[in-house]
Amino acid sequence: MEMILNMLTLDEAEREAFSRLVSPEEQRFFPEGKASPDKEDYERATIILGNPPTAALKDCRRLKLLHARSAGVDQYSAPGVLPDGAVLLSASGAYGHSVSEHMFAMLLGCMKRLPSYRDQQRTGCWNDLGPAKTLKDALVLCVGTGDLGSSFAKQCKALGARTAGVRRDAGKPAEGIDEMFSFDQLDNLLSRADVVALMLPGGAATNKLMGRERIMKMKNDAILLNGGRGSIIDNDALAEIMDTGHLWGTCLDVTAPEPLPPEHPLWKQPRAVITPHVAGAYHLEETPHLIAEIVLRHVRDFLRKTE
Repeated sequence: MEMILNMLTLDEAEREAFSRLVSPEEQRFFPEGKASPDKEDYERATIILGNPPTAALKDCRRLKLLHARSAGVDQYSAPGVLPDGAVLLSASGAYGHSVSEHMFAMLLGCMKRLPSYRDQQRTGCWNDLGPAKTLKDALVLCVGTGDLGSSFAKQCKALGARTAGVRRDAGKPAEGIDEMFSFDQLDNLLSRADVVALMLPGGAATNKLMGRERIMKMKNDAILLNGGRGSIIDNDALAEIMDTGHLWGTCLDVTAPEPLPPEHPLWKQPRAVITPHVAGAYHLEETPHLIAEIVLRHVRDFLRKTE
């Protein structure tokens, strides 16, 4: 007998669709922010849909499947968090539109110096801050070409950019990417790119992927964006390098830690644009519905395979 703990944000039609997966006594709904499972619920659970606290999972010895509502699942993939044999799935595919639009807006704002003009506005200052940048004929390097990187690349191409991508399997194409490369070619690509957009998951393989040496390989007037995980960039090194005048700007929706300490120099770096990890989440009305659609499809497949 299955026991599903459903912690997703659902409308009435979506809840009815999930209700049809199993019998009523085999599923409990805990709408996000309104109710929480107790210890007994976790002990009985064989399937959890949503993002439970990792501490609660120690009681989930019967767990067969955890389907997160997030695209990143590194907090659940650490050894010992899930019982042996449990399947971990993400809602990858639900956030591409939301995150890529946010990062695209940050990029254009940075290119046109909009944050600096806003700073001037607050003091009643009317000064021309000089040349701006354009995406026309620019080389945009997307490091990570899944849903987020592909969506971002398509938006850049719409304004005339050329796009290159970096992924583990360089032989696998991605929509919006003109040329695909492997990670062993990253250093060479950094010196050519006008924009470097990081759209990677967290983990040991990507921790401080962009450290001091690689940031310095970027063009002096390039722009660095991070819409993946904050751990991908050495933010202390980034702050020190930007203080020397290197890079046109940086746009960060994620940092490590989150938030940065109050004294961190990136807060006061005039060429840095920082938002508080809001590119994804539920800031677009469509996102929870996309999550529900993806999770429902995956759970149906899982139940069918385990019948």
